[in-house]
Amino acid sequence: QVQLVESGGGLAQPGGSLRLSCAASGFTFSSNAMSWARQAPGKGLEWVSGIGSDSVTHYAESVKGRFTISRDNAKNTLYLQMNSLKAEDTAVYYCYAEVNDSWYWGQGAQVTVSS
Repeated sequence: QVQLVESGGGLAQPGGSLRLSCAASGFTFSSNAMSWARQAPGKGLEWVSGIGSDSVTHYAESVKGRFTISRDNAKNTLYLQMNSLKAEDTAVYYCYAEVNDSWYWGQGAQVTVSS
């Protein structure tokens, strides 16, 4: 079955960096677009970034120039490199994908940006 497992969250200081990983299994990873979304405390879900099977990338304006999405098809893993972190980046981050007309989500990774 399809599984998405995030890792790499934690605590960072403002201006710091973190890298999230999302290990995928149960589907042909290299053929699927992948995305990251986040949910800040008390707020709704926000799309953050996406990467196509052709590795074309897209970013929300709020993270453009600071975050980088990438994929390693040999490792079936999606990444989100987050630099110049701000307090407002504090959220639970999810990777997700549409596979065979169904949506699948990881369990989420907490990212906290605080001094």
